[in-house]
Parts: sequence; structure tokens; C-alpha cells
Amino acid sequence: MACAHKSFPLTKARLQSLVQQHPTPFYLYDEAGIRQNARAILNAFSIFPRFKEHYAVKALPNPFILQILAQEGFGADCSSLPELLLAQQAGIHGEDVMFTSNETPAKEYKTALAMGAVINLDDFTHIAFLEQTARIPDLISCRYNPGPLKGGNAIIGKPEEAKYGFTREQILRAFPLLRDKGARRFALHTMVASNELNPEYHIETARILFELAVELWVKADIRLEFVNLGGGLGIPYTPEQQPVNYTYLAAGIRKAYDALIVPAGLDPLGIHTEWARAVTGPYGWLVARAIHRKHIYREYIGLDACMADLMRPALYGAYHHITIPGKEEAPCTETYDVVGSLCENNDKFAVQRKLPKIEAGESTGDFVVIHDAGAHGRAMGFNYNGKLRCGELLLGSDGALSLIRRKETLEDYFATLSAKPLPLCRGL
Repeated sequence: MACAHKSFPLTKARLQSLVQQHPTPFYLYDEAGIRQNARAILNAFSIFPRFKEHYAVKALPNPFILQILAQEGFGADCSSLPELLLAQQAGIHGEDVMFTSNETPAKEYKTALAMGAVINLDDFTHIAFLEQTARIPDLISCRYNPGPLKGGNAIIGKPEEAKYGFTREQILRAFPLLRDKGARRFALHTMVASNELNPEYHIETARILFELAVELWVKADIRLEFVNLGGGLGIPYTPEQQPVNYTYLAAGIRKAYDALIVPAGLDPLGIHTEWARAVTGPYGWLVARAIHRKHIYREYIGLDACMADLMRPALYGAYHHITIPGKEEAPCTETYDVVGSLCENNDKFAVQRKLPKIEAGESTGDFVVIHDAGAHGRAMGFNYNGKLRCGELLLGSDGALSLIRRKETLEDYFATLSAKPLPLCRGL
């Protein structure tokens, strides 16, 4: 049985050379792929009078990656104070930053306002909270939760069960109230799905926002400056899935725009998004080594990476394709559970996966490449069991490799203690 193919930019020989300086596990990102993809998005959506993509920082919070995207004309979507600072470090400023948070502390609102970021309110009560603790800015956005008007999916859940956003009735009350409190520019946002590959789903989301934009204009004399369609654009995690066609998606949204926004006299209306998975997801890989093989009721391959490095399979049952460098043409004759060393039985990257025969060994075992890890990968890492998070490497457009985040060390793990009770053992 032939193995399904997904591409990886490094040969086994180059990996063998690379791990002499950067031992596994590590994340690898492809700058050329990210740039090419960013340009394809901007080109497809150039059919709108104004378009802006705010990359969701939470997916890959590394300023080196954010700087690449900023150079391509992308902004940032932030949900916390550190993410705001990461955007700032990457050279993303002012209204290129959307601050979309929930249950937000006053300090974070104040920081976002000082940066000139667009505040995207998540709740009606935050109007008074923002006014009391900071101020109502000139430009304000509100997050809409369409409830039963829109179906969710397995990752983000049903909108009516989600903690996010205003109801339709609250939106219609919120904008006139914000205008009374000094706001003069307005935007509308929603986020109702995650990893959705069906372009019609996203076109329907745009239509719902366009309809609400018209209703705000007719009923409340509120003219929106832009609508933010949110994130949630999916990627093909499995080899048989197809990526979303950006040109088709943009054309579908433009058709709804021409049917609703133009006749209402609301043209030009900016179209914004906050994609992340679709932008960097396919251009990142978790590279590990097979260090153990176990035979009991199943065949297990144990990696030097674990769920602390990539938790999506354990958290969502998510599929990530796996390939073995040097064995791209080898038949998939074996069935493995591919696992990590965490003391949790769901610490599994793959369950009953057909793969080539894998050799194990701490320095001689096969490399194991876990694909489509360029978003919501290392960002979701943690330190349970005292696991130290792995580093990140960037494959530059010129082919050179550079370290953009080092691995965590034992010193890092103990650094947050108020005092160090024992000296660390050097040489470990």
C-alpha cells in the first residue's frame, strides 16, 4: 500500500546535518511558502475597494513570522497584552491592529488604545466598562454572535452556546449608544467557525454581516466603515482534501456585496479578515525523532516530542499527516500509534496510522515529520510533566536556516519561582 504524499522542504540528509546543531524536536517554518500564500490572498481580494487581513497572532506568536506578514501588507489580530506587544515588535501599528479579546482587563484596553489599535468589544457591558476605565475611541468595533442564524462546527461549537459577542438586538442598541458616547467610526465583526473548508460557509457569513450592516444603516443611521469576517478558514489536513480557492471565495463574497451593500448606498465598505491557519498552517512542521518502539496490544512508536509540543490531536482528535523523510516512496505496511512521553494516555499524534516501517533510536531513529503545524502548534504548548517546549526554525526564502526561538531550558522552567531552593545540576 503506497503512502499518501505531503511535501516537506528538507531532505533527510539536510535534516541529519541540521540536528547536529538543533536537536529534535523543533518546529520548521517556510518563509517562501508563507509569502507566496499571503500574496495569493491579497490578489484574490483586490476586487474589493478596501481589504485588510489581520493575522491572528494567537496561532503563531513569533515576531519573526509577524514581521514577514507585515512586509506583505498584513495587520494583526490580538487578544492579549503580550500579543499587542508582539505585533508592535513586528512593526504592526495603529489601526492595522485589531484587539479582539473577551473578559478583558482594563489595563489591556488602555494599552490597545494607546497603540491606536481598533477595539473590538465582545460584550454590551464592556461599553460602560471601557468608558469608565479608559475612554470610548473614535473608531469602535463590536463582535456579533448570530446565534441560531449560523451553524458552528466541532472546534468552535454552536454560536448560541459560545461565550463570545453581542446578540443582534444588542448590536442594534450598542452602536447608537457608542455614537452618543463619542464614537464616530464603526465596524462590525464576527467569528463563528474554525477550520472550515467549505467556501459557501464563509460567503454566508459575509452575507449575514452585510444584512446587519444594511439594517444598522436603515434603523440606526449607523454607517459601517468595515466588516471583519473573522477567521476560521480551513486548510487540507488530510491529503485528499482540497484547499479553499481564494479567487472563488472572494468572488462569492463580492457577489453578496454587490447584491446588498451597493444598492443600500454603503459602497465602499472595507472587508477585513483575521485568518491565521490558512495563512501559515500548511507552511509549518513539527520535526521529531522516533526514539522507542513498543509492542503490546498495538504497535507504538514513541517520539522525542509529545502533546506538550502539539496538542491538537489530543484536544480535538485532529488529524495531522505524518511522513518519514527518506521513506517517501516506501509502502505503508505498518500500523502504529505514534505517541509522546507525557503521562496522559491521549498523548498521541496518530492512532492506528498506516506508515512505512519506522526504525527507533535516540540518535539513529527515523525522523518523523508532522505536517500542517504552522498554526495553533507550538503556540498551544505547555509545561505539564515539566516538559520543556521546543524551539522554532525558519527556512528563509534564500534557503538558509535560522533559529527564531530557542528551546526552553531547565533554567527557564525554574525562573518564575520566587526563590530557587536548590541549585540546578549542571551538565543535565
